[in-house]
Amino acid sequence: MVLDKLGIKYIHANDGLEAWTKLQGIASRANGEGVQVRNQIQLILVDAEMPEMDGYVLTRNIKSDNRFLDIPVVMHSSLSSAANRTMGQRVGVDAYVAKFDPTVLADTLLSLLRR
Repeated sequence: MVLDKLGIKYIHANDGLEAWTKLQGIASRANGEGVQVRNQIQLILVDAEMPEMDGYVLTRNIKSDNRFLDIPVVMHSSLSSAANRTMGQRVGVDAYVAKFDPTVLADTLLSLLRR
């Protein structure tokens, strides 16, 4: 709902593996067209807990793939303990936002999109 209210265009995935597959497809098409992936994707929003591939593994995959260089990853999760935030930092998330505070999420997304 936050993305819709902000008017942000997005692509949805039902789980982490589907997200990774979609991201790889977008990157492959962008490379084939000779454009930077950053022109196609400005930000990636993940949850820590997702079926098939959790947000930590997904983020590690994104951050280790040079095609996604300079694309910020925001982890938005109900798991908001210090340990979860630390795990997020270890895999390279650019921001970790606890769920259920749409204002903080909106502010975080907008600040990263303005970069």
